[in-house]
Amino acid sequence: MKRILVTGSSGLLGSKTVNEAGSKYEVYPTHATLALFPNSLKMNVTDESEVRHVISLIKPDVVVHTAAETNVDKCEDNKAYASRVNVEGSKHLAKICNQLGTRIIFISTDYVFDGEKGLYVETDSTNPINHYGVTKLFGEQCITKLCSDFAILRTSVLYGLHPKKQNFVRWVISNLKKESQLAIVEDHYNSPTLAKNLAKTILEIIDKDIKGLYHVTGGERISRYEFALKIAETFDFDTALIRPVKMSKLKMWIAKRPKDSSLRVDKIRREIDTKLLGVSQGLKEVRQEWEMKT
Repeated sequence: MKRILVTGSSGLLGSKTVNEAGSKYEVYPTHATLALFPNSLKMNVTDESEVRHVISLIKPDVVVHTAAETNVDKCEDNKAYASRVNVEGSKHLAKICNQLGTRIIFISTDYVFDGEKGLYVETDSTNPINHYGVTKLFGEQCITKLCSDFAILRTSVLYGLHPKKQNFVRWVISNLKKESQLAIVEDHYNSPTLAKNLAKTILEIIDKDIKGLYHVTGGERISRYEFALKIAETFDFDTALIRPVKMSKLKMWIAKRPKDSSLRVDKIRREIDTKLLGVSQGLKEVRQEWEMKT
C-alpha cells in the first residue's frame, strides 16, 4: 500500500484529499497550526528541519503539497510572509523529496496568468499580476528545478464544504441565508473546481503515475456573478439579492485580479477517467453533502 503525505491537510483541498485517500492508501495528514485529523502531524513547510524530520520519519511514496497561503489580498499585504510559505516552503519540500526519492504533487493556480486571454493551456506564457500569482509561479519553478519526479496541477476557485474555513460558495450561501445584498463582479472569469473532484483526480494521477504540468478544474469558464447566481439557484435562495458590478468599481480588493484566468483541461482529460464536474453538477454535490450534514 502506497504511503501518501498531505501538506495543508486542514485546508479545503488537503482535507478532501485525506478523506478520499483514506480507504486506499496509508495516509499521513500534516498541518502547521490547526489539526483537523486526530493523526495529523505538525509540519510547518517554512521550517526546513521540521520538513526533513517528518518526511524522513514517514518515508512517503508521494507528497501531495496543498499547503499554501491562498488569500490573495493577504499575500499582497504581507509579501514576505507569502513568499516564505508559497516559495520557501515549496523549495524545502522539493529538495527533500528529491533527496529521498519521493514523488511530489504540487497544487498551483490560474493566477500565474495575467487574465488578458482566458482559456489558457499549459503551454501559454505565464505573467502573474499579483504577489500570490508570483509566489505560486516561483513555487512551480522550485518543483521543476529541484525535483525529478513531479506533477504540477493548476486549479481555479476551489469550492466545497469545510467545517472551519470559508470559500466563495460558503460565503455566498451564508450571506444569502441572512438575505444580505451581494455585489458580485460580472467581468471576472475563472474555472470553478469542486475540491472533492480535484482530490479524486489527484489520486488517479498518483495511481497512473502521471507526470508533468496539467490544468485541472471543473472545465467550465464562468463569471463570478454567474457562479453566484447558480449557487443561489442550487440552494433555493433569492437571486434578486445578487447584483452585478464591474471589477473597476469594486474597491475592497487590495491585489489586482486577472480578468479572465479560465483554464482549458483538454490535456488532463486525455489522461484520466475521473469526470471533471462543471458548476451545475459540482454544486449539486455540495448541496447533497450539505443536506446529509444538516
